[in-house]
Amino acid sequence: MGVGEGKQGKGLMVKGWAQRYLNLGFVAGFLLVLLTYIVVSQQFAITSPEAVNTMTTPHRKQAIQAPAAGEAGLTQEAQGEETPEAKPQDQQQPDAEPEWKQPKDTVAKEEETPKRDDTAAKPIDNGKVVCTTEGPFSDTCDVFGDVRTNGTAHTVTLVPATETESQEWKIQPYARRGMSGISEFTVMQLDSTSAASPAPACTVTHRVPAIVFALGGLTGNYFHDFSDALVPLFVASRRYGGEVQLLASNIQPWWLGKYEAVVRKLSKYDVVDLDHDDQIRCFPSVTVGLRMHKEFDITPELVPGGVPLSMVDFTAFLRETYSLPRAAPISLMKDISPPEDQEKRKPRLMLLHRGHYRKLVNVPEIVKAAEKAGFEVAIADPRFDVRVEELARSVNSFDVLLGVHGAGLTNAVFLPTAAVVIQVVPYGNLERMAKVDFGDPVADMGLRYLEYSITAEESTLLEMLGPDHPVIKDPESVHRSGWDKVAEYYLGKQDVRVDVDRFAPTLALAIEHLRQK
Repeated sequence: MGVGEGKQGKGLMVKGWAQRYLNLGFVAGFLLVLLTYIVVSQQFAITSPEAVNTMTTPHRKQAIQAPAAGEAGLTQEAQGEETPEAKPQDQQQPDAEPEWKQPKDTVAKEEETPKRDDTAAKPIDNGKVVCTTEGPFSDTCDVFGDVRTNGTAHTVTLVPATETESQEWKIQPYARRGMSGISEFTVMQLDSTSAASPAPACTVTHRVPAIVFALGGLTGNYFHDFSDALVPLFVASRRYGGEVQLLASNIQPWWLGKYEAVVRKLSKYDVVDLDHDDQIRCFPSVTVGLRMHKEFDITPELVPGGVPLSMVDFTAFLRETYSLPRAAPISLMKDISPPEDQEKRKPRLMLLHRGHYRKLVNVPEIVKAAEKAGFEVAIADPRFDVRVEELARSVNSFDVLLGVHGAGLTNAVFLPTAAVVIQVVPYGNLERMAKVDFGDPVADMGLRYLEYSITAEESTLLEMLGPDHPVIKDPESVHRSGWDKVAEYYLGKQDVRVDVDRFAPTLALAIEHLRQK
């Protein structure tokens, strides 16, 4: 090789090395830019308030955990309150959207991912279904983990976090099982090892738990509005302090309107109409169905979440909801006020006058007897369309509620604690039913309960049927013949004429109760 060729070869070699270093520089620069982009984009994904959480991988399921059994409520993070790490102070926030365009408060965002709190009670393992079908009235299922609801399909699906086999339950979300006109919901636990039935993808993700319940059934009857819906709904939702999403099937707009104040006090969010909801909603936990412990009553040891609740708590909740002023009735203790003031202050008695069957046919005589006993008496005939707020305030102003067995006695929930309820029990061996429906619940509300059972001579059935008819002569035979006959005669065809002389001791006992502390 010549000198010229050597120089040319050396020049080509130098040029090749330069090209190689230049290429390496481009590669290094590209990698540096790519790394910078990844870091910045990940940081934005974590901190951006517009980043809606749609992750449904097992890692995401571990981040959203159900509250442990026995917890009084949700942790701060589970309620969706932001932590300092989730909302950097130096980040510029976008302009506020109009209220009608803002996402629902229950929709989780990336910045609201709950953080683990090792000082809190340990949460229930994700992927758990607990169904209760042994109660006297209700079937319910509590589902914890990655739970997805499909309203129009009436399904609640658990996507398990660990290896599980598929299972399925059918639940009527009404408080009384076997009620006609109430659709069943299917609670499904998917098989974690099978891809044959994949989980539906989330379209809306909520950070709060949910309760699925049904209206209809016996609601519309004032007693059952409370016994079948309001009391069980209070028990199921009160522990969440409003941070719970209500999902209603067989929705009754009039019912939600009538009891709007109560529903809004139990949940901060609008009720979802499940039957027309085509979204796949994802929750950290879902309770399917309302559990009724007893008629119009609460059994404290059966309240979920380890939060002790009773009918005293329910009536206090109603007083708060409707801003009722009186928490205690009039006091007739002689050492509280001078005699001249006591003469001016009389306890007030509300007499419930039914306009149809089981009505009192001698109201003027009863009024006189009550006034003679020392009461100021007012006659009430609550209409179906009366606003609950007005009715609640009216009842709360009284010290005694008197009425024949029927839905009107439900208004005892608005009385001040330690007030008196007098239930007039119609003829026909109805004492047990009267005690279950009102006697026990009223006592559990912290009220004084008195019962007055009428005789055959005080029933209009005697005049209608005669003394030898089995309805008069042998009520037990009527009970043995079935509920239809009991309801037809003793509840549907009977009116009451109270023997005021026989009733006088009951009125005197009511006065005596108000003299006690």
